[in-house]
Amino acid sequence: MSKEQGQKITPTPMPTDIGVVDLIDNYFTAYNSARLREICKLLSHEVLTEGVTVGVSLSGAMTPAGFGVSALAPLIRNGFIDWMISTGANLYHDMHYGLGFELFAGNPFLDDVKLRQEGTIRIYDIIFGYEVLLETDAFIRKILQGEAFQKRMGTAEFHHLLGKYVREVEKQLGVQHSCLLATAYEYGVPIYTSSPGDSSIGMNVAALALEGSQLVIDPSIDVNETAAIAYSARESDGKSAAVIIGGGSPKNFLLQTQPQIHEVLGLEERGHDYFIQFTDARPDTGGLSGATPAEAVSWGKIDPDELPNTIVCYTDSTIALPLMTAYVLNQCQPRTLKRLYDRREALYDKLRKDYLAAKDKPSVAVNKSEEVATYPCGTPVQR
Repeated sequence: MSKEQGQKITPTPMPTDIGVVDLIDNYFTAYNSARLREICKLLSHEVLTEGVTVGVSLSGAMTPAGFGVSALAPLIRNGFIDWMISTGANLYHDMHYGLGFELFAGNPFLDDVKLRQEGTIRIYDIIFGYEVLLETDAFIRKILQGEAFQKRMGTAEFHHLLGKYVREVEKQLGVQHSCLLATAYEYGVPIYTSSPGDSSIGMNVAALALEGSQLVIDPSIDVNETAAIAYSARESDGKSAAVIIGGGSPKNFLLQTQPQIHEVLGLEERGHDYFIQFTDARPDTGGLSGATPAEAVSWGKIDPDELPNTIVCYTDSTIALPLMTAYVLNQCQPRTLKRLYDRREALYDKLRKDYLAAKDKPSVAVNKSEEVATYPCGTPVQR
């Protein structure tokens, strides 16, 4: 057998003082452990370099388990995450840590009726008091009444402002380790959410709307800003990477940047250069969470020439994320911060300018003898 077909497996007894890099490099030999090893090596050797813009999508209840503070924030500080898309729930529960509230490790077999009677919330094996929700809600509603929030904005600006106020609370309370939102604020990492109404943050925004708040979350701003980030990623021979933790709506929102660029805006694009995903979803049920990189190629989300740079590891994200984080923090030098939040307007303006220029170019008519064409539904379209 040739080396191109595979590497010889040479198992050796595991030492007592093994480190995470040695563990992954030499003992993750097959199946999904091998996929995790391949992801760690791809990140270390190619993705986490200066010329790559790294977008991360986050779904599943990762921040209640503490991974916003323990894993994602360190990746941001080292310049390994340039922009993010997250469920609103992850950002909401991340705030508990920034506001100094306590969450506890329990077990998944507690009596939920009794927990309800005691005012205790359970997320599988994580438990915390109902007052944590109420006090987080009260904090959100208080700051959202400020002048800075009384306008139309996208979720990156919204979360940046939230992170600013959470960071101030962390300083006042002496919180030792900043949460994800506060860290993203400090390091200029824009965080978007694909479903701003689908979380307790969105629920509090809606409550204030009943009181006359002028805050409006505009998803069109998010669609165009994220497309602008992906569009700019390849300037000066740069590349774009999609790192997907879980699946769901954040996964699609990260990947749809490429169809937005070439399908909708008509600008030339070839798809993301790197696709890395941790998921426990099957592809054969038709759900987006389990959709493969090869399927994404058919949509133009992934560059077909870069399929060797696409890896899916079918495992629990709570296992994979801390291992991956420990590996790259050990193996990779910190990168220069891109501070994409600060560059949002310039990137947006460049996308808009190029789109309008492309839009004004004369298109080739299907039938030059016809001045008016119609869609299949019969709606007239002026040529």
